[in-house]
Amino acid sequence: MVCGGFACSRHSLIILNVIYIIVSLILIGVAAYGRVVAVVTSLTLVGSLIACGVFLFLIALVGLLGAVKHNQVLLFFYMIILFILFLLQFSLACACLAVNSEQKDSLAEHGWMMSSNLTRSEVQAQFDCCGFKLSNLPQNDPLGHPQCDISAQCCKDSNDPCCTGAYGNSSDPNIHCPCQPCFDVLQPLIYNAFSVTGGLGLFFSFTEVIGVWVTIRYRNQKDPTLNPSAYL
Repeated sequence: MVCGGFACSRHSLIILNVIYIIVSLILIGVAAYGRVVAVVTSLTLVGSLIACGVFLFLIALVGLLGAVKHNQVLLFFYMIILFILFLLQFSLACACLAVNSEQKDSLAEHGWMMSSNLTRSEVQAQFDCCGFKLSNLPQNDPLGHPQCDISAQCCKDSNDPCCTGAYGNSSDPNIHCPCQPCFDVLQPLIYNAFSVTGGLGLFFSFTEVIGVWVTIRYRNQKDPTLNPSAYL
């Protein structure tokens, strides 16, 4: 992109910031997809990328205003904040892509353990599953679950103990459950959330470097429509 004139730099920066607004909405939407799984409350990396998307949206509005008005102060802070955002987003995206399968499973398990019975019931209803990995655990177990007959369709009209919670407060390895464990349903969603969010975050972070470069050029150019002595 060879762009040496003032008008070209201005238009390039305006277009870039419009793209940033679109990118921020995409990043927020894709990262929020990973949060749709209510139990995965411990996926802070994905949540942090949502915050980056919101911040990118706001800073793009500042950059858009600075580009239109050729405001030196706005462009300076825009340039600095955009570079910091690039470093943050790049690091978070790399971290999302670097998380291995065992760590993802551990994060999901931790999210289930930290969730309330209400949240677990919502997950069981949404994904038509029962329990996390084992359906024969009582509610008072860290990986236990509330009764499934009030939430999961697979437990409707079923008298199995995992559905009714009739096995009491002790686990029974011989309990049969008509529903699949929630972990089997959530696992591919969690893996996909990390991969897609990290990949998009990494790709879009490099466009922010272009924004910093264009801003530096634009700040150092004189507006030909203004009095040249204003820059002396």
